[in-house]
Amino acid sequence: MLPRVLLLSLSLLLPAGRMVVADEVPGISAAEPADGPKIQTELGWMIPYDVELPGTDVKFRMIPVPGGEFHMGSPDSESGRNDDESPQRTIRIEPFWIAECEVTWAEYKQFMALYTAFKSFQSRGERLVTDENKVDAITAPTPLYQPDFIFEFGEDPKQPAVSMTQYSAKQYSKWISAITGQQYRLPTEAEWEYACRAGSSTAYSFGDDPATLQDYGWFKGNCDTGGGRPVRQKKPNPWGLYDMHGNVAEWVLDGYASYQPSDSTVDGHTTWVRSDMPDPRVVRGGSWEFPAEQCRSASRLGSNYKIWKEYDPNLPKSPWWCTTDPARGVGFRLVRLHHTVERDVMEDFWKIDCEDIQLDVQDRLLEGRGVMGIVDKELPAAIRKLN
Repeated sequence: MLPRVLLLSLSLLLPAGRMVVADEVPGISAAEPADGPKIQTELGWMIPYDVELPGTDVKFRMIPVPGGEFHMGSPDSESGRNDDESPQRTIRIEPFWIAECEVTWAEYKQFMALYTAFKSFQSRGERLVTDENKVDAITAPTPLYQPDFIFEFGEDPKQPAVSMTQYSAKQYSKWISAITGQQYRLPTEAEWEYACRAGSSTAYSFGDDPATLQDYGWFKGNCDTGGGRPVRQKKPNPWGLYDMHGNVAEWVLDGYASYQPSDSTVDGHTTWVRSDMPDPRVVRGGSWEFPAEQCRSASRLGSNYKIWKEYDPNLPKSPWWCTTDPARGVGFRLVRLHHTVERDVMEDFWKIDCEDIQLDVQDRLLEGRGVMGIVDKELPAAIRKLN
């Protein structure tokens, strides 16, 4: 089914009701761009754009995805499928942006560095978290307990960052949103599969033959040594997205649950599985240690923190890091909606949604093994001043 392009609104952290012209919006051009994937909208062309982390030379690229409808899940006839991929439902998606690649170590280490910065602010009595501004605060991931193990397969800046929990990935998306002024978050499971399929209805975005996967992704069949590979080394899918099949699996927002049948079309942006349990949560796409059938567009995996944190000696276990395979093959990528949503809606994407995680974080903060800080557009300059 060919995607059906829908009209575009804007997606910035702006007061409700404010109208913005196309030239003010990153990724929107009033004139038709010369090349690259693009979507025509009522406000101009929705085009790829680069995001530079303020105060650094680190960049990532966002790719526009056209709106449309698709059948989520796999048919009974698909080879290698699992029962948790059905029943298929019709999902409606409006245009949005998704990161061209997974978040890399170059990007994620900027987030990891917040731990030291937040500790410094605390010791100086600067940028302190209060009841009034706590809504703008995040926790930074603690230093790695055993970095040699997490980095056993390398920490090349272009390799996908791995081993973070879903909670930490959500905190990352809140940080990026605050320092850039744009609304970023993890994708819903429906958004992720729609972007992965790129208009296809086959097992993979390139067809049904798993032998072709070696051209599009890193998986068990072509990884002689373990670990994620630098991004953009294989062919992209038809919408210009790299590593949707294999390399590292990717966190989405949803809790892991059986698909619910629906006779009507479901909104893929707002209909996602909320959960008040720490896991299982959904990861998608398969990784370097998975066979080809687990890298299909419809393939799903539920997290298991009891196993994924087995090597963590801390009590309670870290809310920010996993330690044990397959977690070293799990990362994430970001999305940005095409329209602005209210702040409380974004908090639903970013917040701690589980009492167990909340208690673990509180314990770490009380013991001084965790740290919380304010994130806003002034943060990068404040960190440069510290340095």
